[in-house]
Amino acid sequence: MYKILIFAGTTEGRELAEYLSRQKIKTEVCVATEYGGQLLGEDAYRTVHAGRLSAEAMCALMEELAEQNGDDVLVVDATHPYAAEVSANIRAACRVSGAVYIRLRRESSPAAGSDMVVVDSVQEAVEFLKGTDGNILVTTGSRELAKYTELPDFSERVYARVLSAPESVEVCAQLGIAGKHLICMQGPFSEDLNAAMLRQFDAKWMVTKESGKTGGFEEKIRAAQRAGARVVLIGRPPEEEGMTPLQVRSLLLEKLQVTPRRHIFIVGTGMGARDGMTVEAQKACEEAELLVGAKRMLEGFDGLLKAQFVSYQPQEIRAYVDAHPEYEKIALLQSGDVGFYSGAKKLYEVFAGEELSVYPGISSVVSLCAKLRIPWEDAKLVSLHGRDTNIIAAVKSHKKVFSLVGKGESLCRLLEKLVHYKMADVRVTVGEDLSYLGEKIRTGTAGELAKENFRDLCVVLIENENAHPVVTHGIEDEAFLRGAVPMTKCEVRIVSLSKLRLCADSVVYDVGAGTGSVSIEAALQVADGQVYAIEKKPEAAALILENQQKFAADNLTVIAGLAPEALETLPAPTHVFIGGSSGNLREILEAVLKKNPSVRIVINCIALETVAEALECLRALPVTDTDIVTVSAARAKEVGSYHMMMGQNPVYIISCSGKSPAADGGMTGTVSVEAADTGKL
Repeated sequence: MYKILIFAGTTEGRELAEYLSRQKIKTEVCVATEYGGQLLGEDAYRTVHAGRLSAEAMCALMEELAEQNGDDVLVVDATHPYAAEVSANIRAACRVSGAVYIRLRRESSPAAGSDMVVVDSVQEAVEFLKGTDGNILVTTGSRELAKYTELPDFSERVYARVLSAPESVEVCAQLGIAGKHLICMQGPFSEDLNAAMLRQFDAKWMVTKESGKTGGFEEKIRAAQRAGARVVLIGRPPEEEGMTPLQVRSLLLEKLQVTPRRHIFIVGTGMGARDGMTVEAQKACEEAELLVGAKRMLEGFDGLLKAQFVSYQPQEIRAYVDAHPEYEKIALLQSGDVGFYSGAKKLYEVFAGEELSVYPGISSVVSLCAKLRIPWEDAKLVSLHGRDTNIIAAVKSHKKVFSLVGKGESLCRLLEKLVHYKMADVRVTVGEDLSYLGEKIRTGTAGELAKENFRDLCVVLIENENAHPVVTHGIEDEAFLRGAVPMTKCEVRIVSLSKLRLCADSVVYDVGAGTGSVSIEAALQVADGQVYAIEKKPEAAALILENQQKFAADNLTVIAGLAPEALETLPAPTHVFIGGSSGNLREILEAVLKKNPSVRIVINCIALETVAEALECLRALPVTDTDIVTVSAARAKEVGSYHMMMGQNPVYIISCSGKSPAADGGMTGTVSVEAADTGKL
């Protein structure tokens, strides 16, 4: 194994030492000053050595560590890019002691501004400044500050910003730099603070080194431009190639064979623009070392200069994160809010066991309703984005329906459906590109907006003042379009549907559907499910489609054909109603039991021969909880001034459930309830 020794003269060095402590990896850290040691501090995994070391002292320390632990020593040189002499000593000590040398290279920042004066050294900067006028803010540290005393009017022109360490203050005092000309602070500094200092001292010049991103170089350049000061840049000396901080992390983890501890941020980005994110969500992204998300979401974070991985597939994301252990803090960006039709739910599963922090976002429903100045507390929330949702049922039964849509063509299809189902007058508000510069909100009726085109990033709010939720079955026979097609009468339909024990998400077959009265009522009851009306007669199938449009049963699909062949390609049913079998009752029952051994079945029989066949099937097939009810209804008919009861044909309603090992906790609708009006077969 290896012992880690870090020469941490920079922010990157301190951050690496702190990272290794969080990973519970023991390290020895060398800093040049007592102040640097106090800044870093020790803990259970980190020992700090303060003081400047010669090459010989460095070599002795490396040999001592190797001898104490019997391990090889990995030396990370994280000293300042301008500390060329120190780096040379570290390399020499590694060669003599046999330690492995790793150079942590601070990434440089691009120089900005045509007014910048680039020189090779502090001495050259002083020579240039001799021919200038105006105050100077010097940010190059205290070690070479004495060279600025060569400037005419040195004590009036120079304002020195140095570390708040006793040795730095002592150097300045010896040079006569004190009072308002001396600023002792720990950086890096923000753009605003740099600009404020330049204005405060009326500085016309700023002298700085190319300290890279972590050293606040870019902030200094922008501040100088804002304050009207010119920059004298002491160029970075040529340096051997090294490794970035993340590359050093990866190498150390590999050498030490350590499984890293990491922190996963799941971040709701709101509608899209960064201005619409919560402050804590933005901070999480700024703190993260890797941003993961769809391309649209990542584009808003290009200015952070973070590593990015474009993906919204949970397993692909997990694989990438596992393949890059150097990232300790990772932000997984999720559109909208993490709890509203979000991929966050799958990420919770994929990253189970990891340290997770979740940051909610402002959902599009909240944003759109706020812009419209209406509450959303009573709105039905659904999504058509990658989902097959029965939104027509939602619009029929709720005064407000909000839906994520996705692509504009999906919204066009929705508006066409509303018009098709006689809801052309409902009020529709479409929000496009919410939070972006091209944001657009349009309001009109479904009929009016159906003629327009929409952008891909859109949401919709539908308001239906005539909404009335259906809570029971029992539509009057006269409400259906009938023609000459047979129909299951209202009273029989009510009992049959009750015996089916439908659930909101049931998958229902109506075999021998006729006019589709059972199919229609079932579809209205299972708003989150699907109903298949199987009918062999073309005229009856056409009539079902007319009734479907009349009752806006969008989750009803008509299958023209003869059962059981017509059932082959359909999804497995949870419930089956058989109103007509065309002599194929046993084959139909065998087919549906094969698709779902726990299926709930209700059969209507009028002829005694059909009853006998059904009873024989129940004895032979794997079913349980059989129940038989005879329904005989009579309706009043006016005869003169009297009301005469007119009897209807009695109907046998036979119900049962498939018998399977999963019957006790299987598919929807298989709860056993023993009927009180008949005995079991």
